[in-house]
Amino acid sequence: MNGDEAQGSAEGDSKGKGEGDKNQVSPVRSGAREGRYSRALQRGLAIVACFTAERPLLGIRELAGMLDMSPATTHRYVSALATQGYLEQDPTSSKYRLSLGAIDLGMAALSATGLCMHALPHIEELARRSEFAVQIGVLDGSEVLLVAALPPKRRDQRDPGCDARAGSRLPAHCTSLGKVLLAYLPADRRRELIAKLELEMLTPPTPRTVRSETVLQAMLARVLEDGLSFSDGELAAGACAIAAPVRDESGDVVAAVNVLAQHGTVELSELARWFEGELLVTAKRISTRLGWRGEGG
Repeated sequence: MNGDEAQGSAEGDSKGKGEGDKNQVSPVRSGAREGRYSRALQRGLAIVACFTAERPLLGIRELAGMLDMSPATTHRYVSALATQGYLEQDPTSSKYRLSLGAIDLGMAALSATGLCMHALPHIEELARRSEFAVQIGVLDGSEVLLVAALPPKRRDQRDPGCDARAGSRLPAHCTSLGKVLLAYLPADRRRELIAKLELEMLTPPTPRTVRSETVLQAMLARVLEDGLSFSDGELAAGACAIAAPVRDESGDVVAAVNVLAQHGTVELSELARWFEGELLVTAKRISTRLGWRGEGG
């Protein structure tokens, strides 16, 4: 059994602390700096919004005219979006179009919004009953994107430095949420994604972090057998978590929900014994809200 997830309401682009996470970006200190970055984000989103079904290809000058920006400034933002995989250049016209990255981003946003709406009442109830942190996340590449994360009610679990906010990203291979999401991928996709992780090259957050592809595959096979995932000190020492799959109407696993304990106050075996049943019920209720009509959790 393995892993650890964060508490609270999940980190954002600045990778807060979930599953016992540690690498939180310092808050912006000056209004001017915050304004500059907000403006950059606003301009980047405005560029993406210019592309429609009627206007699939746009050049720098066209975009500059639509947004009342200089061509040089527009080119700088477009280049950044292309580098990040949200735009791609047409080799024939040299104009730009949306790439799969932008499409995936939009679909992820829509999916996450609906998932959060359906899941929130149920994870709130689980958080209230357990008094531990509860999170729900989806797979985004090799990371887990936290859609919602509720802080613990137990005093011995509270730690502002380990809060996680919706939007946080956690490594999938060493978190209970991530192992559920990896386990239920189609086998070929799972092998491909794990092969790209280069686990032996990653700096392990703790001595318990898995660094072997063979070991990780065995863990994921166990998840499929149990219908649950466990993590114990893999992302942060003293943190343990259990997670269960959430399914959509087709029966596909589209998310995972967990219960997380931190600070070494509870053993993984205790957490599982106390809340495994309630976690499975919560996952099933969310799945039912998403249209699933199957049995089990």
